[in-house]
Amino acid sequence: MSDPARVAYFSMEIGVDPRVPTYSGGLGMLAGDCLRSAADLRLPMVGVTLLHRKGYFQQTLDKSGQQHEAAVDWNPAERMELMKPRVAMRLNGRKVAIQAWKYDVKPTHAGGGVVPVYFLDTDLPENEPEDRRITDQLYGGDHRHRLVQEGLLGIGGIYMLRALGHANLAKYHMNEGHGAFVTIELLAEHSYKRRTSPADPEVVRAVQQSCAFTTHTPVPAGHDQFALSMVYDVLGEQSAIYDGAPYCQGGMLNMTKLALHYSRYANAVARRHAEVTREMIRGSHIDYITNGVHAPTWASPEIAALLDEHCPGWRADYKAIRRAMFIPDEALERARAAAKKRLIDHVNAATGAKGHDAFAPDRFTIGFARRATGYKRADLLVSDVDALKHLANKGGPIQILYAGKAHPRDTQGKEIIKHIVEKLGVLGPQIRGVFLPNYDFALCRLMVAGVDLWLNNPVPPLEASGTSGMKAALNGVPSLSSPDGWWLEGCAEGLTGWTIGRDDFESNTFSHDPGRATRDAAAIYSTLEHEILPMFYKDRPMWRQVMRSAIAMNGSQFNTNRVMREYAQMAYQM
Repeated sequence: MSDPARVAYFSMEIGVDPRVPTYSGGLGMLAGDCLRSAADLRLPMVGVTLLHRKGYFQQTLDKSGQQHEAAVDWNPAERMELMKPRVAMRLNGRKVAIQAWKYDVKPTHAGGGVVPVYFLDTDLPENEPEDRRITDQLYGGDHRHRLVQEGLLGIGGIYMLRALGHANLAKYHMNEGHGAFVTIELLAEHSYKRRTSPADPEVVRAVQQSCAFTTHTPVPAGHDQFALSMVYDVLGEQSAIYDGAPYCQGGMLNMTKLALHYSRYANAVARRHAEVTREMIRGSHIDYITNGVHAPTWASPEIAALLDEHCPGWRADYKAIRRAMFIPDEALERARAAAKKRLIDHVNAATGAKGHDAFAPDRFTIGFARRATGYKRADLLVSDVDALKHLANKGGPIQILYAGKAHPRDTQGKEIIKHIVEKLGVLGPQIRGVFLPNYDFALCRLMVAGVDLWLNNPVPPLEASGTSGMKAALNGVPSLSSPDGWWLEGCAEGLTGWTIGRDDFESNTFSHDPGRATRDAAAIYSTLEHEILPMFYKDRPMWRQVMRSAIAMNGSQFNTNRVMREYAQMAYQM
């Protein structure tokens, strides 16, 4: 087959379609958005990921807020094309057969191209039962299972690309350390062609020139490490992997350092994240390309129609969204009202709320939706019920919509969800709240378009970037956020949103400050009481200006069309 692709993009999860549940959250949605923008911009790319036949998991909550998980039932044959070539690789000392399903990411305008994404699948009758389950579930299984999946993604992914005819790839982009074994296979290819060792400086240089790496994790524990003995047992004696290499110390293979070592270009996903990463990995040369979102995917139908009218060409040219500052007041209010009604109708239908208990479109509505884990502090807003009741009684009625999954093994995350559900049940008549289960692509689109304020309060500096607030901004929804991740670049105070504890920002060390949670909760309540609620209920002209500014300033900048142009220039050298 012909090979138009020049860049191969490897990611453990890629969210290409709401009906293809092969992603868990931000990383997968971001990967999907990047490839959608690549299609819009006609970048010659191809994506590689795993199929995840059981998805991430289906989340339900019982009355106490306890999370329960179940496999997702879906059929790849309904959404994808099964490719004819099969390849095989050795994993755990056995030959494992691999097939691939293709999903074509199509452009959102006539001038775009198509980006194929290949989903690797080991559920084949000729494989051992254990091997058939390799691609069952995203982030499932134990540490060894994770290693097997990463070996399949990086090495098996290269095998499959070659079998599919992608022989002339110029660049390999590893989206997080999960794909770092790409470098090991490329070393093997180049050394075989040159009939020399993988350690040959010319071989190493050739691999480095062809590789780029993006890290998304500012926490050391989030960077995968595997015992070398396990690596040899799973992948065999790979001559490029040896103790004493810059990425192997003390008998452990560090996947982030492996990717960094063999990449010409490496980036974090926000300016602050780059600073934190450089401090965490001394001697690393980490650039940054701040995350964005795919505007045509996340803009509500009503906002998209306004952008079509007032910002012509916005689907291809992210800078055109700046003209959203000229959207008329009445048109903006109507668009926002329609998206909010759609969300409120969904909430009432999902909860069975009626009459006095029903959620209402005229009430100020706060949205919080992301992975439930400790550092994201989902329960911070409801940590002081009396303070929350006070500001609602004084400033006006409030609705709070929560969503997000805790990893099945994250006991703390599950307890946070239970705590939130408990607190929402005692807030009183001026505050209505609900935790919406099974946060996914579709629910995300409803929430980021329909709430009035997006809340984001992680412990700084532990948020690499975040993208949910970017999606909200595109829909005219301002953020109230910690000074971390993208918000340090995106906040125009009082215009695109507000910063929590903006006078309390010092250094990385404050993540260990035991008093910070109390101060941040107080800052949230104070900002809501004195700035946000009075503007929403009593100063609609200023609130409309904030909505417009969020779209024009944040929506135009934090956009994957900008992101992919920067990758093309700096990482791919196209």
